[in-house]
Amino acid sequence: MRFVEEVVVEAVLPTVRSMLAAELRDREYTQREIADLLGISQSAVSKYVHGDVGRNERVADDEQVRDLVERLAAGFDSGDIAPVEALIEMEVCLRDLEQGGLVAELHAEAVPGLTVEAATAIHDEGGRPRETARVRVSVRRGLRVLENTSGFARRIPAVGSNLAEAVSGAETVEDVAAVPGRLLDVRGSVTVPGEPAFGVSQHVAGVVLAAGAGGSDARAAVNVRYDERLRDALVAAGHRAAEFDAEADIESAVAAALKREPAATVLYQTGGFGVEPVLYVLGADAPAVARTLREHDPTLATGATSLRDESTDG
Repeated sequence: MRFVEEVVVEAVLPTVRSMLAAELRDREYTQREIADLLGISQSAVSKYVHGDVGRNERVADDEQVRDLVERLAAGFDSGDIAPVEALIEMEVCLRDLEQGGLVAELHAEAVPGLTVEAATAIHDEGGRPRETARVRVSVRRGLRVLENTSGFARRIPAVGSNLAEAVSGAETVEDVAAVPGRLLDVRGSVTVPGEPAFGVSQHVAGVVLAAGAGGSDARAAVNVRYDERLRDALVAAGHRAAEFDAEADIESAVAAALKREPAATVLYQTGGFGVEPVLYVLGADAPAVARTLREHDPTLATGATSLRDESTDG
């Protein structure tokens, strides 16, 4: 009798660590830097890098595993992913592979009489818990992009900004993850008051839900201070923009704007009586909308540094 955790520890984890260590080594990280990122000893990194730890080739060839390794290495390099976020993403990936994927297959092969279907059923927690975990990870990654974007704090409206992403088929704010409270500009720095959670945003979550109800494929949004230069830069980059009524109910206003411009990924209002001008960027997920701002806002500059660079400062 073998538990799935044994399969993960013996076949999956060493292979993923070996692949990630090799990928980071190719990006010119030192063994000490790799050890710090992966939370393992430097001697263990040496074994991984030099091929002294055997890989499971089926794991190494799995498309989902390769994508994970490449995404984490790129995130470490850009500063968009912290070690704790990488741990969460790895956990989500492993749980996916248990649901009828490679891990379920390896578990079934290791236990005589156990089918892949039975192995999958053992660990089936339903699709929604896994998706909500992915969405929280996604919002964290988007926040990391914004925090590492020099000048973003200046884009935060007086009422604050938020970054939100919905699960598939979202119907209420309980289906949308965002930052509790709002992102605030505190002396020129972005302040994130808490970890992403579901049901904590009304306004930006309402925009995401209204966009979905209006036929948009977007599942994420971020709000910033309206600036004509920003709107024009986004349009020049290929985005469609639509203005909405600042004094109307946000859901009906967004619905009306999308009816006029169904492909809009930029929604804005230029202010009203007691209403601050605001612009929303819509996109497929939280990192996508954060990167849209970072790449196309003419007043912003990428302030991201890799964890490797940060570790050598001073």
